[in-house]
Parts: sequence; structure tokens; C-alpha cells
Amino acid sequence: MLLLLVSSAVWWAAPPAQAASPQAAREDAGGRVAFIGVPGLMWDDLDPADTPRLWRLAGQSGIGSLSVKAVGTVTCAYDGWLTVASGVRSAVGRRCGMPPEPVAQESGAVVSEVPGLLQLRDGAYAGTLGTAVHAAGQCTAAVGPGAALALADRTGKVDLYAAEPAGLADWSRCRMLAVDVDVLVKPYIVDGKLPLEPELLAPERRRALVREADAKVGAALDKLPPGTEIVLAGIGDHGSVPHLRVAMWQRPGMAAAPGGPGGGQVAGPSVGANSTRRADIVVLPDITPTLLNALGIAPPSTVIGLPWQLGERTTIDDLRRADLKGTAVRGTTGVFFTAFAIVQVAFYALAYFLLSRRRRLGAIGVAAIVLASIPVSTYAVNLVPWERSPYPVPTLIGGVLASTALIAAVALGGPWRRHPLGPPAAVAATTAAVLVGDLLTGTTLQFNSLMGYTAVVGGRYYGLANIPFALLATAVLMVTAVAAEHFVRVGRKRLAVAGVTGLGVVAMLLAGWPGVGSDFGGVIAFVPGIAVTALLVAGKRVSVVKLAAFCALGGVAVSIIAVLDHLRPPASQTHLGRFVGQVIDGTFLPMIGRKLGAMLNTMLSPNLMPIVLAGLAFLIFAVLRPGQISAGIVPKAFARAPMLRAGLVGALVSGVVGMLVNDSGTAVLSMAVALAVPLVLHAGVRSAGEPDSPAEVELLGGPVDERGRHDDVLAGET
Repeated sequence: MLLLLVSSAVWWAAPPAQAASPQAAREDAGGRVAFIGVPGLMWDDLDPADTPRLWRLAGQSGIGSLSVKAVGTVTCAYDGWLTVASGVRSAVGRRCGMPPEPVAQESGAVVSEVPGLLQLRDGAYAGTLGTAVHAAGQCTAAVGPGAALALADRTGKVDLYAAEPAGLADWSRCRMLAVDVDVLVKPYIVDGKLPLEPELLAPERRRALVREADAKVGAALDKLPPGTEIVLAGIGDHGSVPHLRVAMWQRPGMAAAPGGPGGGQVAGPSVGANSTRRADIVVLPDITPTLLNALGIAPPSTVIGLPWQLGERTTIDDLRRADLKGTAVRGTTGVFFTAFAIVQVAFYALAYFLLSRRRRLGAIGVAAIVLASIPVSTYAVNLVPWERSPYPVPTLIGGVLASTALIAAVALGGPWRRHPLGPPAAVAATTAAVLVGDLLTGTTLQFNSLMGYTAVVGGRYYGLANIPFALLATAVLMVTAVAAEHFVRVGRKRLAVAGVTGLGVVAMLLAGWPGVGSDFGGVIAFVPGIAVTALLVAGKRVSVVKLAAFCALGGVAVSIIAVLDHLRPPASQTHLGRFVGQVIDGTFLPMIGRKLGAMLNTMLSPNLMPIVLAGLAFLIFAVLRPGQISAGIVPKAFARAPMLRAGLVGALVSGVVGMLVNDSGTAVLSMAVALAVPLVLHAGVRSAGEPDSPAEVELLGGPVDERGRHDDVLAGET
């Protein structure tokens, strides 16, 4: 609601946009552009022998990876073309296949499905590209059904249409032209839909289709007028597993790259966009403004994509490895989280069994540190190029295990090991340092990581994802709480509160700042966690009213950040600023609906909920029934280090709020629990061998015997 009010104020204060007249648009128009869509095309498909025309075009173009994420897990050709037509991620609302056949009308055609698409939640912006071209006084020419859908205006009209390249008589009449090369993806369609298999066809059959697609692309290229800007993209998936697809951009006057037309490795400028903050990755909605820019037409305000940009040198091999890395991470993530959940549950079950018998406490403490070291290791492993290994997935898993062992060894073996809070603080500090360093250097560690995000999945491309946010917030609050413990003990409580607040605010700003963390929900969740921790460190009580006020303060903070981002030029905005624009023009509801649905779905996740339930159940019973569940070690840890409790409570508050305001839902709370509870457990184990202080005796309800039982329990047994 606050963001709605602030955005409305910005809208009223901003001067009204002046609509350009058709004549002015024609005078400002650029050259001509041809968009060639080849659904299903990957960089692995290209080589000089089988695809000479595509290989030559790559050598004369900027090259990059296209993330074809639309709305669903995979993107069919229909959704791909519809997204280009709309300038926003769009879908027909079912497991779709090929775009509809247009109805011929004189020299053009009408896509009769467009009016119906406009009634769908995820198709409401169909016709945006074609309407913008027509409003600028330009005409549209399409070859093939997908091209007709992309260029149809909101009435479904395309000015010139032909089913095949040979059928289009005049290729120079319209400055905006699109060609649908669908021969590669058509054989994959089963009963009008994408198959449920990752790869339906045999390699030989696919190679034959790729050669046919290359020939059709060549036929289209031969008919283009000289000086035509060419945008070529593999705008859809071909099976049940998403991949990064081909993106080529040939601008007039571009020279051939070394090794291009003549064979060998192609190396040329990379193609990226501000929408991904990656120099070599673009998304489907970016195609729409790229085409309009080539014509000198300003993209409509509803278009969320940003124009393509040329960057530093890259190679086809680099782009192939990018897809391999992303698909390897995506394919491993489910198994990894399942294993992680099993290990978590098994750890708490074993800890309960051993603690209730007061056996092997040292082993439990070591295991707790190892367990808490796993999340940060999933990012640290990206410091090495594991994707270049002949066996990338085993190398990735081995790297995570090796990183975990190294971090745990440093935490347990450093000079801080003598203090019960030393190893937990070391793990928390390492986690915070890795994530902050990653934020400041372009998030190369979170990208393509098991607990981060990939361009193949397409949920996020830069900044702080929801799981890393949970880990960062938990790590910062825990390590600042440990530091506060020292200052409180030496009588400097104000400095302790200032440290928690100051470091927390810095981390929060990094998490939410556009272009750094760009995490909308993270700011909302981080603020109450910081405030609760600071209040508890100060010895103040936390009420429901105060907690609600802190959440509102988080909303104020992120709204200010988002509006400031929106005030920047459109090409410089992140998704925070673009969301403000969507709020202003009323187009934000579909996205909110998708995110809410995603959040609710995580509540039933078999990989995430067990972590939450096991960790919180152990923690709650360890506090409520300390003598029977945990030998009193958790209350003892809180009694010896009261600020540790403050950090834990603050981290859990951030986790709960983050679960409610992020589309990752339970993933946020589960990672807060997965990091914080083992660290507290280790501190308790280390405190178990020391004699009880008067405060601990009062907290535990009496002294604890060697089996972790209280006097009242012993009295009941006599």
C-alpha cells in the first residue's frame, strides 16, 4: 500500500509524457531490422560443417545467451513469440506448442487469436510490438505463423504475410520484418504440445533438422536488403528441460570476427542487457525494445525488457559452457536439497539421541559446525571453474564438500576455538564475508550455484536471491550478536547496540540497493530482524506492536529505494524501479499473483519444510524441556551468552518475515534455521562442560546431572 501511495505521488508530480506524432516518428525512424526466430536453437547445434550460414552470421555478429524463461518452467514456441509481441513475459496458460496459423487477408494476414489472448492474465499485452510499429507510421512484414504473432497489432493485423520466404514478394517494403524458422522445433511437438522428455529425438535426427534450419535461415538472409540489422534468437525450448539459447545481433557495418566465416572458433562482442546485468545474457522481453530501437521507435512503457548491448569479447565455447553450467546446477539442485534436508533431519535426530544420554557432545559440536558450513560452500565452490571438468557434476559436489571441510576446519582450528562462541562466529563471519564480497563484485558466486540462481531457470539474473538473503541476514545478525556479547560484558552496551544496528543497516542497504542486491523483500525482512536484535541487546522488550512497526519501517525503506531507482533513466533501472512503473500504470497484478502462488507452493516443499520443522522443533523443545531434550545445553548457551539469544531471535524474525514477503517462501526460513540453530547448538555443547552459574541454575530450574537431568526429574525417580 505504501509503495502504491509513493508511486502515485511520483506519477502526479512527473510531467506528462508528450506523445510523438506519426510524422515525427517517421522522421526519427532508424533503419530496418529483421528478426529471425529459431525456436529450440542452442549454441551446441552450431558448427562450420552442418550450419555454415549460422556459423558465418555468428562470426559477423555480437553473440550471447538467451534465457527464454516466460511464465512456466519451459517455454514453447507459442509463448516465445507471444513474449516478443508483448514485451513482457507472456503465456497462453497451458502446456503449449506452436503458434496459431494466421488468416490471409489480401497481402497481409490477421492472427485471430490476439483478441482472446488479450483477455488472459499472461497474454494481456499481446500486440504491443506491432501496435507500436503501426503507431509510428511503419508497416510490418512476417514470414511464418510465429512471426505473424510477434508483429500483429492488438487487432491481430499484419501488413504483409507469407508462409514461406519464397512467398514474400517484396522484402524491402517494410522496415520491420520477422521470420519464423520452425523446422527445428516442430518435430518435437506431441499432440500439439511440448514433450515431457528432455530430448525426444535421436542425435542424428536433430542434426538433420539443424541443417534444415540453417538452410532456411540462409534463404531468408539472402533476401534481406543490404544494411538490414539482424536479430536472431532461439526463442523457445524443445523439451522438458530449459536451456540457454542462441542470441545473435548483426548491426550494419560489423566486421567478421576472427575464425568466423572461415571456420574455427568464433570470437566476437558479447550481447547482454541491463535487464540481466550480465554482459553475455539477454532475456526474451529484451528483444522487443531492441527491435523498436533499431527502427527509432521508443518502446511503450509497458515493455519491461531493455535493449541489447554489445560488450567485451566472448566465444561460442564460452556460451556453450554457460549453458552446461546452468543446466548442471539446475539438474543437481533438487537432489542436493533433498540430501541437505535428510542430513539436517538426521543430525537433529542423532543430536537428540546423544544429548539425552549426554554422550559424544564433542562430536555433535563438530557436526554442527560442519552442517552450518555447507551453505556458504555452495558459493565458494564457484571460485574454481568446475564446469571445465570432464565430469562437471561430480566435480561440483566434490568442490562443495571440500569447501565445507576447509571452512569447518578453519572455524574449529583457529585461535578463536578456545571460546565457545569462536567457531560459530567464524562460520557466520565467513558466510557474511563471502556474500558481501559477492554483492560488491557482481554476484558471480551466487550465479549458477546450488543455493543461488541460474539464467537457465530465469528467476533472477543478478543481485541477492532469497536463499542468499536468508543466509546473509542470519550470518550478519549472529556475528554482530557475538560481538555485542563482548561489549556488553565490558560495560559498553550502547556500543554493542550501535554495532548491531550499524552493521545490520549496511548489510541491509547492500541487500536492497539497485544494481547491488536489488532484493525487494529482503529489505522488508531485514529491518525487523535488525531492530529486534538491537532491542534485545539493549535489554528492551519486543512487543507485537513494535514488531509490526519494524515491518512497516522495512516497507518504507524498500519503497524509498524502489522509487529512487524508478527516477533514473529507464535503461539504468533495475527490476525495483520497473516495478514502481508497473504499479503506476496498473500492470503489476499478474506478477504479484505469480509470486504469491510460488510462495504458497513452497509451504508443501518436501525439501524445505523438513529443515524448518526439524530445526525449530529441536530448538523449541531444547528450550522448553532442556533437561530431557538437550541436556540443558541451549539454555546454558543463552545464559552464558545472552546476546547469542538476541541474534538467534532476530535471525528467526527475518526468516519468518522473509518467508511471507518473498516468492521463495519457506526457503527463506529454512536457510535461516539451517545456519542459526547449528551455531547455537555448538555454543551450547562447548558450554556443557563448564560448571553451572547461579543464573543458569535459575534458568534451568535446578542443577543438571551428568545425564542432563534436573533435580525435579531425579526426585520423580526416587
